[in-house]
Amino acid sequence: MNSIKLVALLFIAAGVLALAYGGFSYTKDSTAVKLGPLELTVQEKKTVNIPLWAGIGAIVVGGALLLVGSKRG
Repeated sequence: MNSIKLVALLFIAAGVLALAYGGFSYTKDSTAVKLGPLELTVQEKKTVNIPLWAGIGAIVVGGALLLVGSKRG
């Protein structure tokens, strides 16, 4: 399997995952108050939404790369 086909499959897989989940979330630790030796930290939950067009675009680009890779090799 050449590198173009591998990249194409990664694009397709990323596009399918983007369409299936629609985004991801993570927690961020931040220091709210620091008073001498005492420190108060806060955990914030952040969410990143992946647009529908980005998932579809990744699948289309992966499909195009897969076609180009099969014609070359």
